[in-house]
Formats: sequence, structure tokens, C-alpha cells
Amino acid sequence: MAWEVVDRSTQCPKNDFERIIMHDKPYVSVTGGLIYVQVYTHPNLTFIVGVLGKYLSNLGMDHWTTVKCVMHYLKRTKDYMLTYRRSESSEIIGFSDSDFVGCQDSKLSTSGYIFMLVGGVVSWKSAKQNFPTSSAMAIEFVACYEASNHVIWLRNFVTRLHVVDGIKKH
Repeated sequence: MAWEVVDRSTQCPKNDFERIIMHDKPYVSVTGGLIYVQVYTHPNLTFIVGVLGKYLSNLGMDHWTTVKCVMHYLKRTKDYMLTYRRSESSEIIGFSDSDFVGCQDSKLSTSGYIFMLVGGVVSWKSAKQNFPTSSAMAIEFVACYEASNHVIWLRNFVTRLHVVDGIKKH
């Protein structure tokens, strides 16, 4: 799914007239609701909700238009859900990815990961790095490092719950 907002401050209001127009939009409360939805039911919204959250106090019409697109997406996919099923395999499956200098404003990269257990998502993260990296390979290494640390913690956590037997330890 491609969203139209580019992570750029150039889409913020440039004059008082544009700020007055945006003042009446319920952007902050709707974005807060999207954060709730993203955390509890739609991990696929992590990136776009993070971008929208950056402009809570200085939003432009492009940001409001994107919020409405996200709401339409949620309406179209309201019958979709995260599901967990009985499975013979109790393997934790994970993926990590990153982009190199994806934010044109700060020149920082974003990395993230997602982990699944018995067919359902159990943990995910997408975050802008706190430090610049010198290459795409370096940010991929950072993403893999963070994901591997998290999967070790996740495996230990799930194992100690004694809910799932036999998580594979590779």
C-alpha cells in the first residue's frame, strides 16, 4: 500500500490562512485513534502513523488527506484480522528491514522488524534511528542486530510463559 505523504516538512502550512483552515480539522484525535488501531490490530500502519504523528502541531492539507486515506483503508479492511491458530510448529518467524537515509528532513534511516508465532504477529517495531549511518549495509546490520536481540528476548519470554511448548532454539 502506498501512501501519498512524503516525510517532508515542506507540506506543513506556509502562512496563517493555511493554519486557520487546518485548525478545525480533528487531526490530533484521529491520529491518536490511529495509533491505538496500529498498536492493537494493524501493525502494517506503523510507518504511516509514525509519519503522521510527527505533524500533530504543524499539519498541512496533505497530512489531513492522508489521514482520510488511512481511514478509508481501515473501512475497506474492517473484516481483516490477526488470527492465531493451533499449529504443530511453534517456531518464531521474523523479518527485519531498513531504509538508508529514508527521512529527507533529518537524513536518518528507519529500521524495523516483525515476528510471528503460530501464524500470527506477536511483536513488531518500526523506528527512525537515533544516529546517522554511513552506508545501506551499516543500517541493515543495525536492523538485524536489533531484531536478533528482540527475538532472543521474545523466545525467552514465550518459553517462560509455558503456553507454547517446544519453541525451537537455533
